[in-house]
Amino acid sequence: MKKYLKSLLLILIAHVCVISVHAQDAAVNANTDVMRSNGKIYVVMAVVATIVTGLFLYVYSIDKKISKLENK
Repeated sequence: MKKYLKSLLLILIAHVCVISVHAQDAAVNANTDVMRSNGKIYVVMAVVATIVTGLFLYVYSIDKKISKLENK
């Protein structure tokens, strides 16, 4: 019974996520069209890529430090 409830809850959450994505589709397209026409979408993508790269480098350096401490 518990497994059935977990599966049902997971399916319900998945449906809510899909519905919210479809509801926001028109607004997102309008915003990206404006940014593409102004050429600012490339600036946004560059900033996002820089932040994600920085986060990956930070996590990698923390992992190396933790591994070094575990070996001691």
